[in-house]
Amino acid sequence: MIKAANMTTERSPLDSCDQLLLDNQVCFALHSTSLMLTKVYKPLLQKLGLTYPQYLAMLVLWERDGLTVGEISQRLLTDPGSLTPLLKRLEAEGLLSRTRSREDERVVIVQLTEQGRVLREQARDIPLCILGASGRSVEQLRQLQEDLQVLRGHLQGSL
Repeated sequence: MIKAANMTTERSPLDSCDQLLLDNQVCFALHSTSLMLTKVYKPLLQKLGLTYPQYLAMLVLWERDGLTVGEISQRLLTDPGSLTPLLKRLEAEGLLSRTRSREDERVVIVQLTEQGRVLREQARDIPLCILGASGRSVEQLRQLQEDLQVLRGHLQGSL
């Protein structure tokens, strides 16, 4: 259930525009930007043999190897059940290995292979390519990222 926002009788800044126009929706601005960003990533990731969701999983493992499937899914804000097939494909490509924990067989630990670690070096220039495509400065993108993280936190807190 979503917590109700504080309702006031004062006029909202949103009252001066039609709130139900598509281009006035924050959600659409985020959604359409995400689609464009994914399209920019696609040819860069194809050179590495990765899809965008696979790239995100690899980023998590490049940051911290040896995580459980549950930890990776928490980091990516996704369901572990949808992550497992993606990890299996990466394992089939030789980029990672999945092993069951000795302490708890329900827990699967994911570790990069040497090939997965080498791929990190091949991916090194991707952030610079995204920066160039964005038409923004490093500082502007960092500020945007910070603003989006704050927004995400507020939205999570409203659930």
